[in-house]
Amino acid sequence: MKKQFMNVSFLAFLSMALSFSTVSCSDDSSYPDVDGQDPTMKMASEHIQTAAGRSISLKGTLEDKDGIASVNLKCADLNLNKTIDLIEIYGEPKVSYDLDYKFQIQKDEIGESFTVTVTTTDVGGRSVSQDVLVTMDGDFESPVFTVAPGSEVAVLLKSETRFALTLNISDDRALDYVTVQIPSISGYEPKRIEANGQKSVEFKDKIILPSVLKVYDIVMTAYDKSGNSTIKTTTLTVSELQDFSKMYLADVATVEELNSDVFGVPMLIKHTGAYEYEAEYYNQKAGTNIFFIPQKTDFAPICFGLDPEDSNRLTDDPETAKPIVLSQAGVYYKVKFNTMNSTYSISTLSVANAIDPAPHEFNSISLDTWDNGGSWLQKFYFGYMTSNPREVATFVQDPTNPHLYSLPDPLVLEAGQKMNFVIHNWHSDGWWNYCTWRVDNSDAPETFDYYGNKKNPAWTEPNGKDNWAKPVVQKSGSYKLWFDAHLGRGKLVPVK
Repeated sequence: MKKQFMNVSFLAFLSMALSFSTVSCSDDSSYPDVDGQDPTMKMASEHIQTAAGRSISLKGTLEDKDGIASVNLKCADLNLNKTIDLIEIYGEPKVSYDLDYKFQIQKDEIGESFTVTVTTTDVGGRSVSQDVLVTMDGDFESPVFTVAPGSEVAVLLKSETRFALTLNISDDRALDYVTVQIPSISGYEPKRIEANGQKSVEFKDKIILPSVLKVYDIVMTAYDKSGNSTIKTTTLTVSELQDFSKMYLADVATVEELNSDVFGVPMLIKHTGAYEYEAEYYNQKAGTNIFFIPQKTDFAPICFGLDPEDSNRLTDDPETAKPIVLSQAGVYYKVKFNTMNSTYSISTLSVANAIDPAPHEFNSISLDTWDNGGSWLQKFYFGYMTSNPREVATFVQDPTNPHLYSLPDPLVLEAGQKMNFVIHNWHSDGWWNYCTWRVDNSDAPETFDYYGNKKNPAWTEPNGKDNWAKPVVQKSGSYKLWFDAHLGRGKLVPVK
């Protein structure tokens, strides 16, 4: 009887202990209901427009009087399954929570639309869900003037003074319209060019100007369908013939080609005296047509070419000028001309007689590099460098012209990308400035000046400045890099 009483007493005690234990655990790990209602959730947007490679922000205001325990964001197609545990983060549930979760869309995403389900759960296990539609049709880029006059343009004063305005505008999504305003020209009505959702639009206008010396401001504005806009301004000066500080050689046929490069087209030439210029140019193929222009982006309003009435003289009229034809391939041409008296002369220089500053033969084994009896047994070569001499994308040398180099593989570049490079020799020890070319202007490279501390003794020109090339790419695409060590000229042009 005693044993049976003890067993009964023990069972009763155990039952009471378990009961107290259960009550105690419930008090420690759960939160009492306040109203027992479902959470409320208001998303900032039910539709997010974005694009591949961009981030989206899932924002919303979440509330629950009992306390929010967690938020889950889920989209299997985007590999998104994120749970935000508020109790773990804050040590307690939140009666109000401002959701702001950023998620990166992959650059190679090809899908067009996705649904992200946002689920809010309170401490009582009650939950609500809301779907957010994510589509890949966002428009974040402003329109681009792919062809437009430069910031400063000169028009020569004549009996009939004309300016040929040419515009090409593009947008990654859809253009709306373009406006052109020249408020200081009496009688010139502002133009509005409708694009009707097209990705590109072209506009040409021949503007008759008063034949007086004057300066005009042209304001051109492009709008896309999403309200993004780009403004471009040009100062147009009507003047007598100027002694232009810069002159360029154009070896392309169209205005589009003048503007499709990252740098190098058209090619800057030398200003040797008052109204005098000298152009050196390597002619790769017979029959190359060239013109000379003082503005970089168009053949108008001034273009120097052969006078159709007298091929021994030049004219500045872009509508009548004939090209200078370079008939001999594989040689360097030198063209000297005077814009005041409209005269010119042409001569040639063989590749064999041309020199460049490179201190060694390309791909040679270079001995006694430092002139101290030592040796450097690696091959000597140089190329495109963005970081250090251990990481150089090697040039290939042209089989016909040893001064001409190019990158064998195209550079794939994105619009808006800011480049950062020099031309430099390779070396495993990371030598700096041994054999290298830098540029005259980082943002708009026009000449590649030798900057190395070792060079061909026959090269007597002074070293340039230590400017890395940092042009901004205007249009996404594949580009080929060319470099002429004799001319100190480079160009980065679209792959054809």
